[in-house]
Amino acid sequence: MDKNVNLNLYRIFYEVAKCKSISEAAKNMYLSQPAISKAIKNLETELDVMLFYRTLNGIVLTEKGKELFVFVEEALNSFRAAEKKMQENKNLEHGSLAIGIRSHIASFYLMDKVIDFHKKYGNIDIIIISRPSSELLKMLSNNEIDFVLDSLSAKDDVDDFTVKKLENFSHCFVSLPNASYIKNKKITSLKNLETLPLILPVAHSSPRQSLNLLAKECSITFNNVVSIETSELIYNMVKKGLGIGYILKDMVKDDIDKGILQEVRVKEKLPEISLNLIYKEKNLTEPPRQFIKDFLN
Repeated sequence: MDKNVNLNLYRIFYEVAKCKSISEAAKNMYLSQPAISKAIKNLETELDVMLFYRTLNGIVLTEKGKELFVFVEEALNSFRAAEKKMQENKNLEHGSLAIGIRSHIASFYLMDKVIDFHKKYGNIDIIIISRPSSELLKMLSNNEIDFVLDSLSAKDDVDDFTVKKLENFSHCFVSLPNASYIKNKKITSLKNLETLPLILPVAHSSPRQSLNLLAKECSITFNNVVSIETSELIYNMVKKGLGIGYILKDMVKDDIDKGILQEVRVKEKLPEISLNLIYKEKNLTEPPRQFIKDFLN
C-alpha cells in the first residue's frame, strides 16, 4: 500500500457504506456513479480486500468492509471535532452550540437558559435537537452535537462519555379542574385511579414502565388507559378533557399554579427521573464549555 493515504477514497467509502447505494452516495456527494464505483475499486485494490458485496437490493459491507467502516467512522468523527476546535473563538465572538435534549424537558428546563446565553453571546449559532435518547447519544458519538441533556436507562451505552447528574424531576397526575371524571370522587391513592380515564406514556417508555412497576407493587391494574407517545400530546389531551394525565410536574407547574390544571394527588411516592449532562470532555469547544459553566454547574 502506498504511504500517501487518499482520504477522499475513504470519505467515498464511508458515504457508500452509510447509504448502501452507489447512486445515493453519488447524489449526496455530487459525483457521478462511475466516479464513485472507480473510487471504491481503487480502494479495494490498494487494500487488497473486497469491501462490498453487490446484491439485487443494493450493496452491503463484507466482514473486512465492516472492520474498515469502524476505523473510518472514528477518523471522520475526529476530523469533525478537530475542525470545530480550530474554528472556535475563546472570546465567543463566533462559534456554535448544539444541544441534544428531549422536547418535553427542553420546554421547562432549557429555554430560559438558552435565551440568557443568546443575550450574552449573540454571535453564537445555537442548535437544539430533539430526538429519542438513542439517537441523541449516537449524534454525540459522531460529534454532531456538543452535549446531551437527558435521563438514562440501563440500556444506554455511555461508557465513552462523561456523565454528570444535574437534578431529579418528579411525575404527577393532572386533570382539568372539576372535570366530570373526578368530580365528587375522593382520590387519595393509585387504587382510586384504577377505573378512571388515564392518559399515560406509551408502554415501552421509561416513565410508563416505572409507573407500571409501582402499580404492580400496589396490586393495582389501570383499566381505562389511552397511551400517548409524547408528553406534549399528553398535556394537550388533558386540556381537551380526555382524562387524567401522567406527566413531569415541572412541565405543568405554571398551569397548576394558575388553576388551569389541577394536580390529582396520591399518597404513593411517584417515580422520578434523573436529568444528566452527557458529553465528551476532549471535544468540548468554548461555547458549550461556557454554557455548561454558566447554566449547568
